[in-house]
Amino acid sequence: MMNMTLLIGILLFIVIFLIVRMPKLLLRFVGTGTVRVAIGVLLLLFLNVFGNQFGLHVPINIFTVLISSVLGIFGITSLVAIQLFILS
Repeated sequence: MMNMTLLIGILLFIVIFLIVRMPKLLLRFVGTGTVRVAIGVLLLLFLNVFGNQFGLHVPINIFTVLISSVLGIFGITSLVAIQLFILS
């Protein structure tokens, strides 16, 4: 009986800890994702503004934004390489 009470107490503590901790983790995850997407869109915008002088245009859509958000500068350079060598 004592072991069962101890087990229930530990499980209850873990559940309460997760419930209290989860909103902070979720908010951090959403905030980080939003900042990364904003940076990806800005990088694509700057690429289109300055690449226009060289005849380079990478469309800004959900796929290119996701690639630039996840991969950063490497994603931008891979999008430029795809645009130059595969699509042109």
